[in-house]
Amino acid sequence: MTDTLPDRLSTDPRSKFHDAAVLERGIGIRFNGEEKTNIEEYCISEGWVRMPVGRSLDRRGQPMTIKVKGVVEPYFLDATPEA
Repeated sequence: MTDTLPDRLSTDPRSKFHDAAVLERGIGIRFNGEEKTNIEEYCISEGWVRMPVGRSLDRRGQPMTIKVKGVVEPYFLDATPEA
């Protein structure tokens, strides 16, 4: 397995950007300098993350999400994050 992260990754198995092998390895995300644990999807090149909004669900039973723009820094959890 390579040590490069995909530009775009989603935790939703229905998404074409879902990669189970990468997610099993463990991904950490630093968004605007803060560690985030509730990210549903991210895109490095476009600079956004998608995170759930409260406890509300959509009509398919999935969490409602909001897209927030900023600096996205993903890393593998088994590697030491750069400070």
